[in-house]
Amino acid sequence: MFSNPIPPAHHRWSCRTGLLIGTAVAALVLAGCASPAVPADANHTAAPMAGLSHNAWWQDFSDPLLNKLITQALQANTSIRSAQAALQQARALRDGKVAAAGPSLTLSGSAQRSQTEFSDANNNFKAGLDARWEADVFGANRSSINASEADAQAAQASLRDVQVSIAAEVALAYIQLRGSQAQLAIAHTNLASQQETLQITQWRAQAGLVTSLEVEQAQSSVAQTAAQIPALQTSLAKTRHSLAILTGQRPLELDPLLTPERAVPQASSSLTAAIPANTLRQRADVRAAEHRITAALARVDAADAARYPSFSLGGSLSLSALTLAGLSNGATLAGSLLGSVSVPLFDGGAAQSQVLAQQAALEQARAAYQATVLTALKEVEDALVALGNDRERLGQQQLAARAASNAALLAQNRYHSGLIDFQTVLQTQRTLLSSQDSVASLQAELSADHVRLVKALGGGWHE
Repeated sequence: MFSNPIPPAHHRWSCRTGLLIGTAVAALVLAGCASPAVPADANHTAAPMAGLSHNAWWQDFSDPLLNKLITQALQANTSIRSAQAALQQARALRDGKVAAAGPSLTLSGSAQRSQTEFSDANNNFKAGLDARWEADVFGANRSSINASEADAQAAQASLRDVQVSIAAEVALAYIQLRGSQAQLAIAHTNLASQQETLQITQWRAQAGLVTSLEVEQAQSSVAQTAAQIPALQTSLAKTRHSLAILTGQRPLELDPLLTPERAVPQASSSLTAAIPANTLRQRADVRAAEHRITAALARVDAADAARYPSFSLGGSLSLSALTLAGLSNGATLAGSLLGSVSVPLFDGGAAQSQVLAQQAALEQARAAYQATVLTALKEVEDALVALGNDRERLGQQQLAARAASNAALLAQNRYHSGLIDFQTVLQTQRTLLSSQDSVASLQAELSADHVRLVKALGGGWHE
């Protein structure tokens, strides 16, 4: 599966995982061609954080500050707040559909005063009660309610998707921050070593042991390393600002908390030890796509039911009196009851066009579902490949860094003794800086690979 060789155990695990996920995805894609069985969301009043209580995957990195930042982001991030508002809107629309399908009762009142040229003024007070109910014989109202319910469930799944994405963004930014801090420390350490070498070269030049060429080369090496430090500091500042915005704070607000250097958080080995075959169905975007198919199916049914007769029952009760006080004593009582049926005979094909339009929307939802599942499979496979290859790269780069450190130390000692030329020292110092920088970068990238894999799998699969 992987383009580069990895240890056989990892290779077998990755292939087996890919096969299980591929089988599950095939079933999901086929399910998209029919009406997917979508679990009903019984607890509509649950807090938005409820779905995350058993999937706090970021705790596997054992970094309290990372836990704090993600918790803050899930509470204050503007994208999450917008998704929460969208969920409230969808639920309100659903409740409106449910209320509209039931009986309606209207209370009315009026007061009238009339007068002509040849008669005295007359007063007339009325109070009335009107009731109406439409029988849902062919299920149009029921289908409309089902569509609104599916929309609400899709909005809830979308909220979960935003929560997973924001948590992953915070983790990736935090890992990048710690990786940049490690690279900055490496640059400072190597700069100090190169400055020491420059000082020794200047002394040797004063003694006539080397020429000004070696001095200029040492000065150039120091300046090149020093030039990397402002770029790393800029990257660190930008990452701190990004983390502040993700957690709903002003750009500089997190600087005191994030400035102290800490190690790059590493995920526990059990994080990706086993992946169930049906994990992709836990992805919020897949679940949202399922709910959208359910909503589209319900709208097809509602549009089809609109072509059939509708039945309604209505009634009214009214009181009429010449004075306001008379409404409670001696008022004239009038009541009526009306049953009606409405049968569409000719509409020029408008109702049929609505059915066709909803069927086309259903096909769009099915296609979107299949695209979502295929994208999910790609993201998982990409994350698995990156995780395996970066793990191997890190091991090899750590070996290279240790060798480069030993070579630099030996070269510097031999140069002090006058046994080698300065070019060898420069080369070993540059190799050491490059190797150590690569190790720090790969350590951060490996942690980021874990985050990307968790995100691709829907935000965690621990039960």
